[in-house]
Amino acid sequence: MVTYLVLALSALIVNSDEGRAQTADAPATAGATAAVPNFWDPRSLMERPAQTPDRIQFLATDDFPPFSFRDRSERLTGFHVDLARALCEELQSSCSLRVKAFEALPEALEADEGDAVIAGLAKTEELARRFRFTDVYLRLPGRFVVRSEDRGRFDGVQFAGTEVSVERGSRHAAFLKARMPDVRLKEYDSVSAARDALRRGEVAAHFGDGLTLSFWLGGALSEECCAFVPGPWLDDRFFGDGLRIAVRTDDAVLLEALNYGLRRLQEKGIYAELYRRYFPTGFF
Repeated sequence: MVTYLVLALSALIVNSDEGRAQTADAPATAGATAAVPNFWDPRSLMERPAQTPDRIQFLATDDFPPFSFRDRSERLTGFHVDLARALCEELQSSCSLRVKAFEALPEALEADEGDAVIAGLAKTEELARRFRFTDVYLRLPGRFVVRSEDRGRFDGVQFAGTEVSVERGSRHAAFLKARMPDVRLKEYDSVSAARDALRRGEVAAHFGDGLTLSFWLGGALSEECCAFVPGPWLDDRFFGDGLRIAVRTDDAVLLEALNYGLRRLQEKGIYAELYRRYFPTGFF
C-alpha cells in the first residue's frame, strides 16, 4: 500500500584532493555545533527560473532514518521530508509526498506516480540513463575516529603504521587498502565489532561511514570514548558521488527549479538549520 502525505506550506565548500575533503573540522561530540558542509560554488550565479512547477509530488520511503521515517506518533518526518517541504516553500509550489518501497521508486517515477525521488537514489550508470539528477545536496564521507585522549596525536592525514579497525569487506576497508597501504588494517566481521575494538583500546583508530559514526559518537554505545579527527574523506569510487534528487529525463523545468531551490536554501541558511537538526554531531 502506498501513502500520500500533504506537506503543509507557510505560502564550507567541499573540494577533494586525492580523496581528502578540505572542510571545517567537525565537532567531536554531541552537543557541539555541527560544521555544515557547502556543496554549492559561491562564485556561480543562479537566477530564479522563468518557470517553476505549480505542484511537486515527491516519492520517498518511510524506513530510512534520519532521512525519512515514522516518529512515535507514526508521523512521517526526517531530513528528506523537511528538505522537500522547504524546497516547495522556496519555489512557492504545492507539495505532497508519496511513500513507496525503496526498490519500487525508479519504476514509480517512470510510471508518473510522482515527479521526483528524494530518497538517496544513487546516480549509477544505469539510472543516469533513465533519469536526470539534481546537484548534490549531501555527501557521505569516510571518517577516522580515535579515542578522545588521543585526538591531539592525529592530524587526520598521516596514519602510516597506525593500527586501524574496519569492517571486513567494506568499502572503507577497500579505500584504505587502495589509498593508504601503509595503514595496519585490523578487519572485523561487523562494523559494531570494529568500533568496539577502538572503544576498548585494541586499536588506535577506526575508519568508517561518517554519518553513522556521528550517531555512534553521540550515543550510548560509544560510552563517550571517542572523537573524530580532522577532515572527512571523499572518493566517488568508494563512497559514491553524493545524494541527489531524481526526476524524469524530460522534466527540465522541475530539474532547474529544484537546483535553484537547493541553492537558495543554502544561501538562506535553511539547509544549515536542517543539517544541524538531523545531524547534531555533524560528520564533516
